[in-house]
Amino acid sequence: MHTDMERWNEIRHKVLVDKVSKRTIRKQYRLGAETLEKILSHSEPPGYRTRYPRNKTKIGPFLGVIDQILADDVTAPPKQKHTSRRIFDRLRNEYGYEGGRTQVYEYVATFKRHHREVYMALTQDPGHAQYDFGEATVIIAGVLCKAALSVMTLPYSDAWHMSAYPRECTETFHAGHVAAFAFFGGVPIRTSYDNSKIAVIRVTGPNERELTKEFLRLRSHHLFESHFCRVARGNEKGHVEGLVGYGRRNTLVPVPEFESWAALNEYLEACCYADLFRRVRGNAEMKIERLEADRAALRPIPAEAFESRRIEQTKSNSLSLVRFDCNDYSVPTKYAHHDVTAIGGIEEVTLVVGADVVATHPRVWTKEVITYDPIHYLALLQTKPGSLDYAKPLANWGLPECFWVLRRRLESEAGSKGTKEFIKVLRLLENASIPQLTKAIKSALAIGATECEIIRLLLLRRNEKPVSLFCLDGHPHLRQFTIDPPDLGAYRALTKIGANT
Repeated sequence: MHTDMERWNEIRHKVLVDKVSKRTIRKQYRLGAETLEKILSHSEPPGYRTRYPRNKTKIGPFLGVIDQILADDVTAPPKQKHTSRRIFDRLRNEYGYEGGRTQVYEYVATFKRHHREVYMALTQDPGHAQYDFGEATVIIAGVLCKAALSVMTLPYSDAWHMSAYPRECTETFHAGHVAAFAFFGGVPIRTSYDNSKIAVIRVTGPNERELTKEFLRLRSHHLFESHFCRVARGNEKGHVEGLVGYGRRNTLVPVPEFESWAALNEYLEACCYADLFRRVRGNAEMKIERLEADRAALRPIPAEAFESRRIEQTKSNSLSLVRFDCNDYSVPTKYAHHDVTAIGGIEEVTLVVGADVVATHPRVWTKEVITYDPIHYLALLQTKPGSLDYAKPLANWGLPECFWVLRRRLESEAGSKGTKEFIKVLRLLENASIPQLTKAIKSALAIGATECEIIRLLLLRRNEKPVSLFCLDGHPHLRQFTIDPPDLGAYRALTKIGANT
């Protein structure tokens, strides 16, 4: 059977090439004169065309209402704009519309498509960067959790770096920059951002921002310029917006599982490096070749390392706890009710009173967790010995068995005074490690001694160094000196002379 195009071609060939009469063709193919003229004047079927648009008898009178609703939506809150269903319901309930929903849905879809914003393609200079945070689900040490993805891109070469952290905050913002700078081999001349509260206190004008102290510290250390997009205009840094999704789809699917955040970041950096050996459409060179032009424009990384941290001024409470980032950390009880400076890093939280570091704890990234250091409460325990078995900071303290053997002996010999003596032994941990004190206690038990002073002497004896190993650690201005063993040859000669006489 002939297709429409074959029939069209055949008719045109017979009339225009073979010179068959139009009358014969109309009779043979049963065509009207107007149809034949259309075939002869067009090399292919022109398709169905209407001279005038059809009248929309039912929805036509309501098109102005729909246009006004959609125009008002431009300034409406993002989550309170009209859906097609809501517009249909309003037309039916408020304006008496009697038509079907399909015409409304089609008109709304066409209106929105025709009124989408049109963007201008921009040139991307070497040495310029864009930065953003994304989000993904990962499994760390067997726990399913959300990861904040710190992503920095160099649009000229299309190189990108991604690192993952437990949360989006000042410390991880800093750490993401430091990791990206190290990966790229330099600091971008200028970096574009959205208006995150980590960097921006408030927007004061179209191009004016009041910036946070910690962002200014990051910028001052690395000496780069910053550019902030207009509010709700993430498309102004569309390169990094696209690569956040690309990186998530190509490195974190399926949901990955790692033993630690450090292991996850090693994997992500390896993926970013492997992606450099890919060619982007429109570029003849691979990314790693174009990256050389970016690197030539980057500023050098400062020799002094940048500390990724956040500082908060807080106070310790009556339980000697300091709150930082929704978690509580202990300090020695003598610093209860003191003003404390909390310095939060990626791995640790450091607590400072005045100019002294009084406590350091591993950083907790979940919320409402209390972290105790039992040693911080030993001084208080000495004044409140009755709380030894009920002290929460000491609960689940994994001390070796010899500690409890010592306690039982002390209490069997002296009762409550034995408990106080045991607490004195525990206080030795303020200046010694658990393994060191464990050895001293075992030595004391072996000779039948239980007094704290004897254990202290055993501990000091074990920690003393022989004279030949005398060390000047902590005193770099003094010259190291080794004492040679004495020469006893002269003494032996004298003893021989005395023996002969």
